[in-house]
Amino acid sequence: MEELLKNLKISVSDSLYLKDPESSELGRKIIGNGIILIDKIGFEKFTFKKLGEKIKSNESSVYRYFENKHSFLVYITNWFWGWKEFQLTIATYGITNVEERLQKAIEVLAHPVEEDIRFKHINEVALNNIIINESSKSYLTKKVDEENKHGHFMLYKRLVNRVSKMISEVDPAYEYPFSLATTVIDGSLHQHFLSKHFSNITDCTNEITPSVYFKHMVSKILIPK
Repeated sequence: MEELLKNLKISVSDSLYLKDPESSELGRKIIGNGIILIDKIGFEKFTFKKLGEKIKSNESSVYRYFENKHSFLVYITNWFWGWKEFQLTIATYGITNVEERLQKAIEVLAHPVEEDIRFKHINEVALNNIIINESSKSYLTKKVDEENKHGHFMLYKRLVNRVSKMISEVDPAYEYPFSLATTVIDGSLHQHFLSKHFSNITDCTNEITPSVYFKHMVSKILIPK
């Protein structure tokens, strides 16, 4: 496991970039600063020109890596889900009790994000803010089916598959493991958003976190084998 972590890289579909941003210092600077900029000004106001100014490089240098800002958003969204899968894998490694493993997985998915020093060029807290506030813009488009065929959402779907398998291991008779998995994954983001912006319509607080809520919900729904 330690050897695996030394050479860790979150692999994102090559259909999302023109040049792999992880392959150069400039590319990593584009990713890191792009995340900070979107978190600060929002996706609507984000442009490659502003990103170029932030990294003190020509706008054209950003276009050498990404075709447009939509591709950039889908890329960093995919990276986030790949990172979440990595966290889930590490956190549940060696847990043989299926109920305990699922509870730990939910905790990883729904718990507030902290920075991961293993990826120094990415601020995961800022990226998590983007996922909560902006990630739906990566797939609520007219081209979502076409992009899906090209594997643009592969890492998200792989995470859903992993969680749904954990659900089925706890309760093989449960008929809706995929729906429950997406409810936990997407619902935790929504509850974080509500607790921050519409606190009067959610029960989640600093004490009753989305993690607490979803672990409770799943435990009430599933009947262990």
